[in-house]
Amino acid sequence: MTGDPALTGQHVRWDDVPAQVPAPGIERRIVTGRQLMACRLRFDAHVVTAVHRHPHEQMTLVLAGRVRFTIEGTERIVKAGDVVHFPPNVEHGATMLDEEVVLIDVFTPVREDLLFTAPRALDT
Repeated sequence: MTGDPALTGQHVRWDDVPAQVPAPGIERRIVTGRQLMACRLRFDAHVVTAVHRHPHEQMTLVLAGRVRFTIEGTERIVKAGDVVHFPPNVEHGATMLDEEVVLIDVFTPVREDLLFTAPRALDT
């Protein structure tokens, strides 16, 4: 019997989720539920993301590397093992430092703007 994975639950391996390349030096894989989204991101060293804001609440778990986050104009260096919380509409951006960086970004609600470039990984 098949059902809606967002209701029945799923087990998925990151390596099995299709990767997208939103910009040079960035690889993103997305898994979604009904109200929650997780993105695994891999960045080359020295990649800079634009300062931005969105209405979604975000948690970022740093798995590897070091990142300089700018949060509402304040710089903060984070490293593997750290967690950063961004409330809705807080301005933020990131600069990867001298090594590859791997992050997990968790959003609620789902960032529909990111789904236009990737299939919903759990809809199979």
